[in-house]
Amino acid sequence: MEKDQNIDTENQDIEVKEPASEEQNIDPKENGAEKIEVAKEATPEEKINELNDKIARAFAEMENQRRRFEKEIEDAFSYGGFALAKETLNLIDNLQRSKQILENDEVLKDTEALKKTLEHFDIINKDMVSILEKNGIIPLDSIGKKLDPNLHQAMMEIDDDQKEPGTIIQEIQKGFMMKDRLLRPSLVGVSKKAENKTEKSE
Repeated sequence: MEKDQNIDTENQDIEVKEPASEEQNIDPKENGAEKIEVAKEATPEEKINELNDKIARAFAEMENQRRRFEKEIEDAFSYGGFALAKETLNLIDNLQRSKQILENDEVLKDTEALKKTLEHFDIINKDMVSILEKNGIIPLDSIGKKLDPNLHQAMMEIDDDQKEPGTIIQEIQKGFMMKDRLLRPSLVGVSKKAENKTEKSE
């Protein structure tokens, strides 16, 4: 009897172990674990394509960076003196103001000294404008033109029925361009239709 019991237990152990081992061998195939591992491995062609893509992106980034540097260098040469040019315009403005003060002086009016002084002022002004033009700084022509908010700043409206409303008829301060950039706008007076006196009285 003891022998029979031992045999039974051995058979039971064998019966329990065999199904477990079969499940372990079958599960990986059924779950597709082997297929996932194969999918993760890239082929040589895929690896080459990936490297080519990375190299192309790197070259594109280098080209964009080179273009940015070239643009910055070009702007530095073209507009490096922008602030200095803007300050230089103050000298021209002061020269014009000094000329107007002398012209309105009752004591100096119609004197030979005043004429010579004004002539020298005109020579200096022309020389300064000529130097600016050689460096790409050009004055704006405003009188008789339509008001352009990108180039002009209206300071006042003047009654004028002869001109179309919005036409520049007075220039208070001359504007300048530096190549294709506005250095400063022109300060101007523009025309408007005169109001009728009858409308005012009503």
